[in-house]
Amino acid sequence: MATSTRLLATSLTSGKAAVPKVVGGEGVHFKLADGRLVIDASNTAAPLGHCHPEIVEAVRAAAAAPVVNEGWGWEDRGAAAEDLIRIGFLDEDWIGAVRFFISASEANDVALALCQALTGRPDLTTRERAYHGGAGLARSMTVQPQWHGGLTAIAGGVAAPPPMAPVHTIAAPTSGRITGQPDPTAGDDWIADASEKIGRSAAVILDYSQGGTYHSPQYQDRVAAIARDKGTIWIADETVTGFGRVGGWQQFHKGQSRPDIVTMGKPLAAGGAAAGAVLFSKEIVERLTGKTWQTYSTFRGHPVQVAAIRAHLRVSERDGIYRRATELEPIMEEQMRRIAARHTCVRRIDGRGLHWTVELNGPDWRTWHGEEAEPLASRVAARALEADVLITTSGEQTSLFIAPPLIATADDIKKIADALDHGLTVADD
Repeated sequence: MATSTRLLATSLTSGKAAVPKVVGGEGVHFKLADGRLVIDASNTAAPLGHCHPEIVEAVRAAAAAPVVNEGWGWEDRGAAAEDLIRIGFLDEDWIGAVRFFISASEANDVALALCQALTGRPDLTTRERAYHGGAGLARSMTVQPQWHGGLTAIAGGVAAPPPMAPVHTIAAPTSGRITGQPDPTAGDDWIADASEKIGRSAAVILDYSQGGTYHSPQYQDRVAAIARDKGTIWIADETVTGFGRVGGWQQFHKGQSRPDIVTMGKPLAAGGAAAGAVLFSKEIVERLTGKTWQTYSTFRGHPVQVAAIRAHLRVSERDGIYRRATELEPIMEEQMRRIAARHTCVRRIDGRGLHWTVELNGPDWRTWHGEEAEPLASRVAARALEADVLITTSGEQTSLFIAPPLIATADDIKKIADALDHGLTVADD
């Protein structure tokens, strides 16, 4: 079958050699057009692996449902909300309600707009090097330079659209668990700046992995305390880290504080459908009482989406999949220490559970302008693919991340590390 040449395609990773043609998948593997089976270590949307039979069956059954838009009742939608609260959020007593969306980008956009409406403040705050999506206010809150939503020329130069709201950034805990870089937020030097910015914002939104930044519980709790004191709404963006990626159901559970709003996406439906969600505290729900919130959409909470979400929660709870990252973390950490010791090209390695970032020596992310057609990180990914493992870049010159399905085994982790070891020889040279 001929492949269309008129598909406007994109990838985090540049260059043909590092971007395979996938024709199938099962478990931790992709099947490629050249017949190879490769470990997928690049996919945070498939916690149960590819084509899990219970996800497939749930989606097939739901395909026979009518097209029930968000404005009409659908029994499974309410059941999915109850499952999500009970299983994925441990039925904690601060939780008020859930609303489903099509993606995390949409969920973040709507949640941030709601915060502006509730507080009357236009400003918004996130942490340095954050990513929150590519649509609306979520794009504006995406402060990694390569995600600006505009155009970058290989010859240099960036054409970025203006943000939709005043956006402030605060310090982030950019430590290196493996390579030893200190946490710049361990002390108090960042607090005054953060307090001033959060204090004039409608919301402060924190994600837990983007840009290779993995939050500590202490950092979360300090930001939450500032937000509470300033009357600012705190949003925990669990798009990547929710549902077991870093061990346990949600990353924010590792701190003492609890958010006003939680946004979700990627793994929520275990790859069975596009899905996002927003969870609201009882306090936020009370503030909505007696008001009309006009954000209706046709495909939010679609029957296929909610069926996949329910199947994912059922399987993960029953089989303990949400605990797998905690169980495999020591093996991943051991392998990352081996990688750091063997390669002079490595500048920084940090990670939690089954999400790890490897940063190479080279241009700082703050000076990214997309100068190279095939950046160094993409060449490393291409070499790793030669060893039958697909890893991906973060769209920068020098940053890679590793995120296999939660069903991966210890042997899979070692194969991933061996392929990364093989790939990094390009950067050493």
